[in-house]
Amino acid sequence: MKRWQLPSFGLKNLELAEAPVPGPGSNELLIRVAAVSLNYRDKLVVEGELLPDRPTMPFVPVSDMAGEVVATGADVSRFKVGDRVLGNFWTQWIDGEPPREMARHGLSLGGPLPGMLAEYVTLHEGVAVKAPASLTDEEASTLPVAALTAWSALIETGHLKAGQTVLVQGTGGVALFGLQFAQAFGARVIVTSQSTEKLGHAKALGAFGVIDTRANPDWSAAALDLTDGRGVDHVLELIGGDNISRSAAALASGGRIAQIGFMKGAEIVLSAVPMMLKRAIIQGISVGHRRAFEVMNRAIDEHGIKPVIDKVYAFEDARAAFDHLERGPFGKVVVRFKSEVES
Repeated sequence: MKRWQLPSFGLKNLELAEAPVPGPGSNELLIRVAAVSLNYRDKLVVEGELLPDRPTMPFVPVSDMAGEVVATGADVSRFKVGDRVLGNFWTQWIDGEPPREMARHGLSLGGPLPGMLAEYVTLHEGVAVKAPASLTDEEASTLPVAALTAWSALIETGHLKAGQTVLVQGTGGVALFGLQFAQAFGARVIVTSQSTEKLGHAKALGAFGVIDTRANPDWSAAALDLTDGRGVDHVLELIGGDNISRSAAALASGGRIAQIGFMKGAEIVLSAVPMMLKRAIIQGISVGHRRAFEVMNRAIDEHGIKPVIDKVYAFEDARAAFDHLERGPFGKVVVRFKSEVES
């Protein structure tokens, strides 16, 4: 088989190589990968900026995958050959509170565990979930990290209610899944971005309001104006740094900030006073567990939610896909593998 691998960190070192097709262990699935999607985390892993410990080289990156089970180990009971599956990012986290060891040395797909940018991969059956029947392979590949992060923030921990207002920052995968999930559950959504073009696309997707943060750097005032001074009930905080102070200022009484991203900086800075006066909550979000993933996939089928894909690249063009990710896509960037018919 072919796979993209890193003999050492750095996108310039990402190379297309050949390797033996792996065999499944007793509780493992052998999966023919159909598509992968890229997350900002994958870029950090490739550049060597995220993992505290160096993984075994050569290392195969990328966390998200959709594929078909082509063989099973002798003791597999959850899946059969022909099933379309996805991999759960946190391989140890099945339900409830995460295992304690996850915080110290979490075993996540695409770093430190081997990733999905290969024609065939093996997964323990406990890590896999069935793909939504209503989605193509390319669409389904976008779900494991970005969609489950937004779902965990709004539905699993946020207990979103119809009629509430959600503010999402930017127009990447997590933000747009947040927009779609909030709308499906009867909430209205405000989208912030520095791109007027992307804000136009967000309006076309059904955003209640949009804020150009280039024209309105103190965007919390604009958010309050859009809500007649009440503020927003949920913020998907994807910027980090001092941006969270504006998120706090935009909150309604009892509002929640889901701390997800840190594009502006990993250190967050805000005043305690607005948080105290508003009885606000900051909830750290780190993707989610397998049970939430399975519930989310059923909801995607039930509500007819279609992931937003900016562009699909061929397997041979994986480096160009990473370049696109760096430029800031509207939605997700996907790498599609050749099907047997095409090959």
